[in-house]
Amino acid sequence: MVQHIPVLLHQTLEGLAIKPDGRYWDGTFGGGGHSGEILARLEAAGHLTATDRDAVAEERAKQYADDSRFTFQRGTILEMTEQLDGPWDGFLWDLGTSMMQLKDPERGFSFKEDGPLDMRMDRRHPTTAADLVNEMREEDLADLIYKYGEDRLSRRIAWQIVQARRHERIETTLALAECCRRAYPKKHHRIDPATRTFQALRIAVNEELDQVSEPLPKAVAKLAVGGRAAIISFHSLEDRIVKHCFRELAANGPYRIHTKKPLVADEQEARENPASRSAKLRVLERMPDGWSAKKGGRK
Repeated sequence: MVQHIPVLLHQTLEGLAIKPDGRYWDGTFGGGGHSGEILARLEAAGHLTATDRDAVAEERAKQYADDSRFTFQRGTILEMTEQLDGPWDGFLWDLGTSMMQLKDPERGFSFKEDGPLDMRMDRRHPTTAADLVNEMREEDLADLIYKYGEDRLSRRIAWQIVQARRHERIETTLALAECCRRAYPKKHHRIDPATRTFQALRIAVNEELDQVSEPLPKAVAKLAVGGRAAIISFHSLEDRIVKHCFRELAANGPYRIHTKKPLVADEQEARENPASRSAKLRVLERMPDGWSAKKGGRK
């Protein structure tokens, strides 16, 4: 079993300011690292609901099946925001791809090992990355890679993909990665040329940005007074959504932002857990009705 190391664990627990008898929601259970630490801080009256769209995460959650303080439900953040009742004393969303997904070649998330070009976090979803790569128009594919991967060579990459698929359907991660590498000049690159294209396809396949922008205001509205939202993002597109949403909520309602700048991994964590290097944590707190950041907290 792949070892799961939760990112920004200390900062997240501190940001949530967990109450022993509180009600919490971990919207991205993953390997269960954050959930386990939340449970360790809850007394008998407290409760944690964990959710995830991935069947592997559902299996991992069975380790807590006998704990009366714990409930697991399978589904996306968007689905669970609609279904779960508040008020919550806090919720956590870790928006990154888990090591369980990245290290399993059969999931198709990694360009370092060969595997089927899948990338679905929920395999009940019909569309795979291979479907997009082989069926999208060249112009649309280039736009997708630029929009979600922010790759300036998106048009070259899309052209290489289209040339390759004319000979045979692109079905594997290494076949796609090779297309990306051929699009780049032959020189040393800071990151693998396939990195941004794989990110873009993963975001598109799993509708990741919609899983943040649409449910976040609704989830925050279900916080109890004093309740906190802790969101960990791993790329600028998601972090931008969280930042702007928090700012708008704080400007127009009883909410206080606890992270003027996002919290990031310290040197030790970044060294011991490379996955944490791009992680950013933002925290928002629900204040009493009538509280206003513009008035320094006065009603």
